[in-house]
Amino acid sequence: MQNPEIIIVPVIFGACVWVAKMVLDARTRNRLIDKGLVGEGVKNLYPKIVSPALSNLKWGLVLMGIGVASMISFWFPDVISEEGTLGLICIFAGIAFLIYYAIANQREKEHRNGPNN
Repeated sequence: MQNPEIIIVPVIFGACVWVAKMVLDARTRNRLIDKGLVGEGVKNLYPKIVSPALSNLKWGLVLMGIGVASMISFWFPDVISEEGTLGLICIFAGIAFLIYYAIANQREKEHRNGPNN
């Protein structure tokens, strides 16, 4: 295969279109649920979209984890190989997701219990 760009561009474009469609469908579904235009059984099928603040927190934590892993591998190039750098990035990104999960879970519990409990 001499021109992989011929395949890469449509795949990336298709992926972007698919992600946009999924996001727009989820927003439409949530608006219908919020307005009460669907049955009670349908509400339980689709979870609420995460608040923008929590979404920003998630990606901020993940990017910070990747940055810290990259800095560690930059500071210690004799000790950490390229494969080690990839491993560090995965580990720190995973830790960031676990921290996000703990924070989001706590916020969800507080939201369910209400501010007065």
